[in-house]
Amino acid sequence: MTFESPEWFLLLPALLLLALVVKRVHLFTPLRILILALLTTLMAKPAYDSLDQHLDLWVLLDRSDSTEDLVNQGLPEWKKILEKSKPTKDDRILYVDYASDVSIQQANSERATYTGSRKLTRTQLALEDVLARRDANRPSRIVIFTDGYATEPLHEVANKLSEQGIPVDFRLISENSFEDFRVARIDLPTQSQVGEPFLFGVTVKGYRDGEVPITLYRNNTAIETSSVTLTNGVGKVEFTTRIQKAGSYKYSAKIAPADDAHAGNNTSERWIQITGGPRVLLVTNYDNDPLEKVLQAQSYAVDIVTDSESLTIGQLSGTKSVIFNNVPAHEVPTQFLDALSFYITEQGGGFMMVGGKRSFAAGGYYQSPIDPLLPISMELKNDHRKLSVAMSIVMDRSGSMAMSVPGAGGGVVTKMELANTGASEAIKLLGANDQIAVYAVDSEPTTIIPLQTIGANKGALTKKTRKIISAGGGIYVYNGLKAAWDDLKKSKISTKHIILFSDASDTEEPGDYKKLIAEMQREGATISVIGLGTNKDPDAALLEDIAKRGKGRMFYTEKAVDIPQLFAQETVTLARSAFLTDPVGALATGQWNDVSNEPLEWSPQVDAYNLSYARPKAITSLLSKDEYVAPLVTHWRRGMGRVAAVAFPLGGEHSEIVRNWDAYGNFSQTLINWLNGDRFPPGITMRHRLEGTRLTIDLLYDTTSDGHNWTKEFALNPPRIKLEEEDGAVYDLSWKRIAPGHYSLSKDLQEGILIKGAIQAGGYALPFGPMIVGASTEWAFDAERVAELKALSVQTNGNELTDISKAWIRPEVSKQKNLLLPLGIAILLLALLEALVTRTGYKFSLPSFKRAEPALAQVTPDPIKPGFTSIAGRVGYSRKAKAAKQQEDTPQPEKPKPTLPPAEPKKEKVVSRSERFAKAKKRK
Repeated sequence: MTFESPEWFLLLPALLLLALVVKRVHLFTPLRILILALLTTLMAKPAYDSLDQHLDLWVLLDRSDSTEDLVNQGLPEWKKILEKSKPTKDDRILYVDYASDVSIQQANSERATYTGSRKLTRTQLALEDVLARRDANRPSRIVIFTDGYATEPLHEVANKLSEQGIPVDFRLISENSFEDFRVARIDLPTQSQVGEPFLFGVTVKGYRDGEVPITLYRNNTAIETSSVTLTNGVGKVEFTTRIQKAGSYKYSAKIAPADDAHAGNNTSERWIQITGGPRVLLVTNYDNDPLEKVLQAQSYAVDIVTDSESLTIGQLSGTKSVIFNNVPAHEVPTQFLDALSFYITEQGGGFMMVGGKRSFAAGGYYQSPIDPLLPISMELKNDHRKLSVAMSIVMDRSGSMAMSVPGAGGGVVTKMELANTGASEAIKLLGANDQIAVYAVDSEPTTIIPLQTIGANKGALTKKTRKIISAGGGIYVYNGLKAAWDDLKKSKISTKHIILFSDASDTEEPGDYKKLIAEMQREGATISVIGLGTNKDPDAALLEDIAKRGKGRMFYTEKAVDIPQLFAQETVTLARSAFLTDPVGALATGQWNDVSNEPLEWSPQVDAYNLSYARPKAITSLLSKDEYVAPLVTHWRRGMGRVAAVAFPLGGEHSEIVRNWDAYGNFSQTLINWLNGDRFPPGITMRHRLEGTRLTIDLLYDTTSDGHNWTKEFALNPPRIKLEEEDGAVYDLSWKRIAPGHYSLSKDLQEGILIKGAIQAGGYALPFGPMIVGASTEWAFDAERVAELKALSVQTNGNELTDISKAWIRPEVSKQKNLLLPLGIAILLLALLEALVTRTGYKFSLPSFKRAEPALAQVTPDPIKPGFTSIAGRVGYSRKAKAAKQQEDTPQPEKPKPTLPPAEPKKEKVVSRSERFAKAKKRK
């Protein structure tokens, strides 16, 4: 038995000593002494060791890609053996599935399905999950069924398992053959300078020696095709290269062995960031954009992109600001548009959109990812529209449209429902004088809404559109386009347009669509296409040809949830956008000082502009002098970054007056300098590295007071880390200050995703990424991980299970049970007994121990002579008899009679009235 607080035993002699000194406490009674002893023992918190005879057996099942089939095959037999060998009914088996995530199987489930990602084998995560879930009052044991190739180290959890006394057994499962080749590793630095040489190396491993074909890529473009020679199962190819432009670049390697067990590990990729000085990304439709000369005059490194479809998110890395100069939305990759939000708001980038016929709403940016970033609203008011439009919507209702996909609110909807919502949104954006027709097409077209003027029927029309259902089969686009055109050509409205929505993997064309579109072109009608899928789908070429021949726009989306947004963009582009081509006067508002303290001599006129409205909190520096009083130059701050909207063209057609403006260069340079933000203070730097799926970031700063005082800054506002994943989810990471001038963090991420991030410090941002997390990590088959698993098992007193029935060996685990409850109950009962004894007057006394007197010899009295006895044969008077006889013979003096005190007079008893009444009542 042990005592947690034995010092309380000193209280017992102290109280006994007090009781000896202070008699009135009456402590020396049996019950009170016993209560005092028990109470002191209770305060000392006694406990004793007890061995628990029950066991929780945690069975961890590796559900990763490399072992899934093997676990499914062996699990039924393993369950039977474990259940049969279970020692008692109180023992429990708990099954845990794990790969990238951890999932507890439901009790009594015959067949469990693991629904998480299978790209990783996170054995450590599964072990930590068991430590968190286990019942601390029951001993536990763990057995793992795995191939042993974990994708994360195990040493961190080994000590925790040892401290908790939880043994870990394992059973290695594998295929009979490992005839496999794989890209084991890519060696590439995380960061390099512009023009600086760096090493790109690839390590290949295989089950036999020989030549393996290999192709190396940069940004998905092959840069080297050769072979790698394997010696003792390992081969390596490497070369030195350099990049002359800043940005982030993806390097990848792919092998093509003749005989291979697993194709999943034949490709791997890494990213490198090339850094340089301040850089501006100018995306333009002009061959000789005048902004290029303005930027170069400021010593900026300018990256000119005239093919906007070639944009990649890697080009945002190291870029201070991005300029869209008259570039339409449908030509910019969706992934790039999506990346701009994080780039601006979290990484502190700048963005400017310049006006033109293919910009703002006219360029299809309404409800695009850029829309909420701009300081202007692109949706026009009905009273500002000058022309009406006649529009037909041709919708795919084939069998593929019945498939369920995630909805915008997190629920599940069908593709058809999203398409219906998109068509309804298009109708809502049209005006009362516009005309609309809707057709649903599979093998034949069905007229949902015949061509009609919208008028006051907008609600009824949208309600009808939302009721379209999938009818199966494929979509015959010719039949749909012909039905739409037959109706549309009857309209007297000059602007005629068709929106075709179709699945890029399920589009058929049985008719002469080329001749049909040529007829539509002669009548001035246009066609835009929204394709569900990518430009690599089987029927993408047909859809692109229709949009090209129809002089319209081509949209692709893999996310069905984006369909309504694309319908809205196309409708606003056609019916509600306005690019006013007449010169208009310009009026300065006096708010340019938010951009620069230097005054600016504004141009009195601009050639043309995109009509829009300033958003609340936006700052407008220049307004139009026409009836609309529209914003011409507007800017604001968005998160860590800055955004500007210049509504008039700065190049090309409709820009002659502006380009001849004396302050053209000064205006452009000043606005771009503002977009690029303030220069980052010195004394701070960042390091980041990605090892497999683990991201490590270090922030180092100068703790001296010279220059910017980062220590004082971080005391008030600690630095933050923002991370964005490929699906657009943005969240904060938590880190710790591990030393003066040093913050650090490490975080495990999901394998295979693209990430971008930024450290936000004192109003400034240090961006990093994009980077790919891991690369075929699951198929690396690193032998060190198997050795690590065996070492963990030995450290925790586990075993490699050859006989599964031996999994029920109980660990020698004892637990301490305290005696507080039984002692408390005993004290309570004794206190009640003591109170009862005190109440009733019953007295306990301590047992007394007196010295025993010696036994007397047998005395025989003499019947004739009183007092005369015979003892053991001796005859005579006893001492007591002699003394009595002597007293009788001696004469005694006469004792005086006691004098009694005089008796007090007897008091007469006073009888109360109530007593007299009671006596009288008794007499009756």
